[in-house]
Amino acid sequence: MKIRFTKMQGAGNDFVVLDAIRQTFALTTPQIRFIADRHFGIGCDQILVVEKATRPDVDFRYRIFNADGGEVEQCGNGARCFVRFVHEQGLTHKRQIRVETTSGIISPQLEATGEVTVDMGQPRFLPAEIPFISENDALVQTLVVGDTSVEISVVSMGNPHAVQVVADVDTAPVARLGPLIESHVRFPRRVNAGFMQVLDAHTVRLRVYERGAGETLACGTGACAAVVAGIRRQLLTSPVRVITRGGELTIAWNGSDSALDSVLLTGPATTVFTGEIDLPEDFK
Repeated sequence: MKIRFTKMQGAGNDFVVLDAIRQTFALTTPQIRFIADRHFGIGCDQILVVEKATRPDVDFRYRIFNADGGEVEQCGNGARCFVRFVHEQGLTHKRQIRVETTSGIISPQLEATGEVTVDMGQPRFLPAEIPFISENDALVQTLVVGDTSVEISVVSMGNPHAVQVVADVDTAPVARLGPLIESHVRFPRRVNAGFMQVLDAHTVRLRVYERGAGETLACGTGACAAVVAGIRRQLLTSPVRVITRGGELTIAWNGSDSALDSVLLTGPATTVFTGEIDLPEDFK
C-alpha cells in the first residue's frame, strides 16, 4: 500500500503528515509504528492525519497518533504544522482555520511572519479532568515516584500534563523519572511529564517526556501546561518565552483559576520533505 506523506517539524518536534482527503487509507497500529520508526520507517514523534470535517462549523478534522501507535487528544506543535500543511497543499486559502480534534475545537492561524499561532482553548485543572487520582485539587501535588517524591502541578490542555519545577533542566532526571511519571498509577490514561526551569518571570527552559513518544525536542501542549502552571504558582507572567531543545515557543495566557481565557501558542512550523512510502501489508 503506497501512501504519500509530508515530513514536517515545529521546534524540532517532528511529524509525518498524511492527507486523508485526497487519498484513502486505514492504518493499523503496527503500520503507524512502522512509519514512526527512525530506522525502518520515515521516523517521527507523531503522525498527523488530515481528514474532512464531520460538522459544518469547522474546516478540517485533525487526528494525532504517537509513535507507539496510540491515538491522543491534542498536539500543539502538530497543530501549527497542520495549518501550514493545508495551506501549502491548497486545501484552504484561509490564514485562520477551525479544526476539530478529539478534545475539542482549535483555531490555528498562519501569521505574516511565517510563524503560526494556535488558540489552544482553556486549560483544565480539576483532577477528574486530567484525569488524576487525588483526594483534593491542590495547586501543587506530591507524587511518589519509586523512591523519590516530586512536587507537580497537573494541567489538561486537551491532553494530560504533570509539570514540576527543577533547578536545571540539563541535569533533571528526565530519562529516569519521565517514564515512571508517564505510567504512574495515579494517571489512569498516562501523562506527559514536564520539567521546567524558571529563568525569569517571562522565560523558562523546558524538557518534556511525552506519553507514547519519550522525550521530544519540543512539546507544544507541554509548553502551554508549563506556563499555565507557572502563572498559577505566581512564578511567571504572560507572555512567556519557552526555550526547548528544538527551538523557542511563545505562550500567552491571561487567565486565572477560573480558566476563562484561552492559551495562545506561537511558534515555527516547517516542511522538511515530501515523499511516498510503500507500507507492508503484514507485520509480524
